[in-house]
Amino acid sequence: MHDRLYVLTPEKTIVNYTVAGISARIGAHLVDLLICFGATIAISLLVSVVGWVIPEGLLALFMGLFITFGIFAYFILMEAYCQGQTLGKRSAGIRVLMSDGTPITPRAAMLRNLLRLGDFMPMLYMTGIISIMVNQRAQRLGDMFADTVVVRTSRKIEGFSAAPHRAGIHPLEHTIGDLGGMTLAEYIAIKRLCDRFPYLPQPEQVRSIQSIWIPFAEEKGIHMLPDKHPIYQMEAVVMKYGRLHKLV
Repeated sequence: MHDRLYVLTPEKTIVNYTVAGISARIGAHLVDLLICFGATIAISLLVSVVGWVIPEGLLALFMGLFITFGIFAYFILMEAYCQGQTLGKRSAGIRVLMSDGTPITPRAAMLRNLLRLGDFMPMLYMTGIISIMVNQRAQRLGDMFADTVVVRTSRKIEGFSAAPHRAGIHPLEHTIGDLGGMTLAEYIAIKRLCDRFPYLPQPEQVRSIQSIWIPFAEEKGIHMLPDKHPIYQMEAVVMKYGRLHKLV
């Protein structure tokens, strides 16, 4: 297993991440299991309260479905819609990304967690642990099939999150001009940078801004605001171009 993961982006920028160690991943998983166990106890207590009005067989079916699917749903939904982090991963300072450094997709979150069953074989998560230890990216079987990696998180800028890329008007659109002559390739490059920016180590954030955003802004005559972080104007560019060309 290597401590660093290097990714060559389509914008020809090399970014690197610190691969999450096996101890951090085990710790995160134990926290998640405790949360799931607590939820199961809470549901069991609730069921015992209302059990007198629900047939016993139906109660058993409900609990079986909750234990079987509820735990998988917790991992899948948290990773897919909470920036690649379950509560356990957040407490351990790690997150799941696609292997190219972009945020994990819902499909990948589902695939890597459904294949967790294979990692448990033959017992006590043995296959998953061995896979993490010998794989250069510390990937278990689910990660390999889903093309995901688990990395340590970098410190985010205060009040800063991933670019929204929603339809609408960004409050800084008036600062970026009409984007005349902007190409689809430029849009894709800046959008990918916005997507991956919150998860990049700080030196890579600076390098990406210098190599991708600043040349683009200078070419398009965009005045960079001294009191705003560049990511906000980058978001404005993505949202405006996407809206004008019906991409969002």
